[in-house]
Amino acid sequence: MRWALVKVCLAVTTMVVLAFAVPLGMVVQEMASDRAFSNAERQAATMGPTLSITTDPMQLRKAVESTEMGAAGRMAVHVPAIGGAAAVDIGDGRAGAHAVAETRSLGRATTAHVPGGGSALLQPVALGSGDIAVIEIYVPESEVSNGVATAWLVLGGVGLALVVGSVAVADRLGARLVRPAERLADAAHQLGEGRLGARVPEDGPKELRSAAVAFNSMADQVVELLANERELAADLSHRLRTPLTVLRLNAASLGDGPAAEHTRAAVEQLEREVDTIIRTAREQRAPANTATAGCDASEVIRDRMAFWSALAEDEGREVRLAGVDRTVRIPVARPELAAALDAMLGNVFRHTPEATPFAVDVHDAGDAVIVLVSDAGPGIADPDAALRRGNDGGRDGSTGLGLDIVRRVAESTGGDVRLGRSVLGGTEVRVWIALDGRTRGGERGARNRRGRRKRRGD
Repeated sequence: MRWALVKVCLAVTTMVVLAFAVPLGMVVQEMASDRAFSNAERQAATMGPTLSITTDPMQLRKAVESTEMGAAGRMAVHVPAIGGAAAVDIGDGRAGAHAVAETRSLGRATTAHVPGGGSALLQPVALGSGDIAVIEIYVPESEVSNGVATAWLVLGGVGLALVVGSVAVADRLGARLVRPAERLADAAHQLGEGRLGARVPEDGPKELRSAAVAFNSMADQVVELLANERELAADLSHRLRTPLTVLRLNAASLGDGPAAEHTRAAVEQLEREVDTIIRTAREQRAPANTATAGCDASEVIRDRMAFWSALAEDEGREVRLAGVDRTVRIPVARPELAAALDAMLGNVFRHTPEATPFAVDVHDAGDAVIVLVSDAGPGIADPDAALRRGNDGGRDGSTGLGLDIVRRVAESTGGDVRLGRSVLGGTEVRVWIALDGRTRGGERGARNRRGRRKRRGD
């Protein structure tokens, strides 16, 4: 489209330039010719008074040599035979006798081509005797075309400048039309590839602005629908995980016997089915760069701890909260943070004995928010292996997505997740949530994402 517009503008401008420049150049050429012959007529007129007084060859020769054209060898006077005297030709005549005779018979000025180039102006002058003398002025070709070449060059330069300028303007206009369309097409491809954060600047012509507004609205609707779906999946995990954990703990206390074994097997089967449902829902997750409005981390942590407090009380676990008494805004959607907290707290209940205390702390580091989930359990011997196990989903009773969910939430902001030894003696999960996307955690998060993609491609 852009090149087509340039070609159309190039063709139109070229035709306009030719339509005006060629006639104008011809007019300039004609004006130069008229100027040269007008000057020749003025020079010929200077000899008129002399011829009206005398036809003496000596006097006429002196008069011719005293003029500019005569001194330059460009003037001649042709006097006819008068009273039996012979005809006299004074000066350097270039026109033929036939042309002189024709001018004398016509009684008006004529021009004749001169052999070797140039023209001759033949001006008739009436003598006192009634005869006609002819004054010849030689006009060289260089004088006829004086300034014409320069005029053609100027016209050509102006025409070329107009063509180049029109092409440049057409290219800019074409770019203004094409670039918004290209951005719209590129955003559509990104959206089709699953990058739901793709948006289109709402600029350009009115029609393309309307298309950009419609596209952005559609993308927002898609993001909202997927967020709702993820919230439902997270809610499913919230609703089913706790009852299943209670059932598993109660089944473990039934003792031995066929009925107890059947009950435990049924609970394990039900837990595996729930894991499959949750894994399937999580695999349909939206990309981490999806635009969100953020949430208050303190409020979400208080809400989820209220949810898990009932089970903690049943198991005799001491719970400590710190740093949640004030608002801490983070660039993570509420369902995302809630799912990550549930994954970490679920691991505490699953992998530590009953009555094991745990704590949740929130620290505002200025450019990042750090969420710590620590317990007094046996700890993790190999944190790196635990992070890898969080990806494979190969263990019974685990979706393999607990720490992966937490890591995605952190890396979506440029942060990361680290496992270590807590002050309580057990495991500490440190979630670094960047507030500006430029922390060192973001660099590590990028490396983690590249490593996971490589492992998944093996």
